Amino acid sequence: MSLFIASLNSGSNGNCYYVGNENEAVLVDAGISCSEIEVRMQRLGLSMEKIKAVFLSHEHSDHVLGIPKLVKKYQLPLYVTPETYVAARIHLPHKLVFTFGAHKPVRIGNLHITGFPKWHDAVDAHSFIVEGSGVTIGVFTDIGKPCEHVNTYFAKCHAVFLETNYDEEKLEKGRYPYVLKKRIRGDQGHLSNVQALELFIQHHAPFLSHLLLSHLSKENNHPDLAANLFNEYAGNVKVVVASRDVETAIYEIEHNHVAALVKPFLKKSSKPAQVQLRLF
Repeated sequence: MSLFIASLNSGSNGNCYYVGNENEAVLVDAGISCSEIEVRMQRLGLSMEKIKAVFLSHEHSDHVLGIPKLVKKYQLPLYVTPETYVAARIHLPHKLVFTFGAHKPVRIGNLHITGFPKWHDAVDAHSFIVEGSGVTIGVFTDIGKPCEHVNTYFAKCHAVFLETNYDEEKLEKGRYPYVLKKRIRGDQGHLSNVQALELFIQHHAPFLSHLLLSHLSKENNHPDLAANLFNEYAGNVKVVVASRDVETAIYEIEHNHVAALVKPFLKKSSKPAQVQLRLF
């Protein structure tokens, strides 16, 4: 019993994540073009016919770009909150647009997808877990800071796409203007490498087997920086950096995998705030 996962692209230039079983799959976000999704799926040996739905996390263009053409071409249901649909400024046939409620699973074949609110500078941002075959996969990107929802759902996962957007020193010394730096490291911006590591150390399940570091900044991070930091503490958890330019390999996630304990995280840090966000 297993699920199969891949990142088709991950970064500010476009985000698209594949989760499925042997018969059906969903995409979380589609921020690259329909044609690129098709090409990358083909290179991975994945059939577009397996895609049964698209779930949209929020309205930013790097998550939305490919949705109109993809959804219309393949007649796929788009699951999106009403606020996000309006803010995304996309126009689709009514029959293809479906809403979802926070913490309420949506069934797509033998998959169950649950969205939950998070901190990010969008009108109604959500992250997702996808469950099936006794396996839970998390897509945790575009998060300003971990909250109670993020912590709780992270602890359920056998594999996670986890945002590691920036290295604090590179951001501070980089060329971005002060206002943009403040936005990125603010409570509604993005997770740093260290924030993501703290989330992983404090809340990962003993059965977590794969960690895909995602949404890395081109300017303020480097794949080696993020990977080296996590590998020091990962134990038997496989750490993969999701590329900004190409798809990852397909990873099979099994329900019975038990990873080794990670090393304790020694960096002094405050505990993430326990925040109750608006529910539906």
